[in-house]
Amino acid sequence: MITIHLKEIIARALQEDLGMGDLTSTSIFTPAQKAKGTFSAKAEGVLAGLDALNIAYQFFDEHTKVHLLKSDGDHVKQGEVIAEVEGTVSTLLSAERVILNITQHLSGIATSTAEVVKLLDDESIKVTDTRKTLPGLRAVQKYAVKCGGGQNHRFRLDDGVMIKDNHIKAAGSITKAIELVRSNIGHMVKIEVETERIDQVLEAVEAQADVIMLDNRTPSEVKELAQLIPDSITIEVSGGITPDNIASYNGCGANVISLGWLTHSVKALDISFNLITK
Repeated sequence: MITIHLKEIIARALQEDLGMGDLTSTSIFTPAQKAKGTFSAKAEGVLAGLDALNIAYQFFDEHTKVHLLKSDGDHVKQGEVIAEVEGTVSTLLSAERVILNITQHLSGIATSTAEVVKLLDDESIKVTDTRKTLPGLRAVQKYAVKCGGGQNHRFRLDDGVMIKDNHIKAAGSITKAIELVRSNIGHMVKIEVETERIDQVLEAVEAQADVIMLDNRTPSEVKELAQLIPDSITIEVSGGITPDNIASYNGCGANVISLGWLTHSVKALDISFNLITK
């Protein structure tokens, strides 16, 4: 399924990047001139989006050869070769930037996800993404989170119900919002409520929410509030959690920690392409 999304993304990216063609490469090299090249990691990390190599090159020349030495989800060390490619010089160079943009970004997400999962060091808590994704890239960004050992939150607004502060204000209360939702959704849909105060937590419990989000809470506050929430309700923690403090949430009693920055502001993993002429 990820290949379908990557094809659409890469097609748009190549259209944006190429315009009427690569003036530099086509002016210097003949259509038959061939070369080899390697993609290498310039930093340690976890890989994601490597299908971009095969997909991007196929738009130019179906005879381009790609030999992947690593797979999505693999850990890579600085200096390691990720893939070897062979084809016309113009193909290898014209597709280079789009391939690097995608693989570096997705590998950055996978790397950061793996880092926070390791720092948290608590198998009882799932680390998830959010809907804070870049437009048009949600499917592949969420795929990269899974490559890094994380899990996915909602993909879309129709995946589940999340009652947030503005919903509560407009409905009048958490109880009223949940009553209205339950009268309009099917039995398969779960309801999550975002809470900011202890009285909201208690109201969400009384209204039988399926998931309660504790927003911007310290580990000690999560532990205290978790005592008020029955085991039948999933506890999610979100807001203000970074690599610097996530370890302190180990054993806090939450079931899920969601991190928006994993997709909206993550640092790319540095990957380079080096051409080897024949």
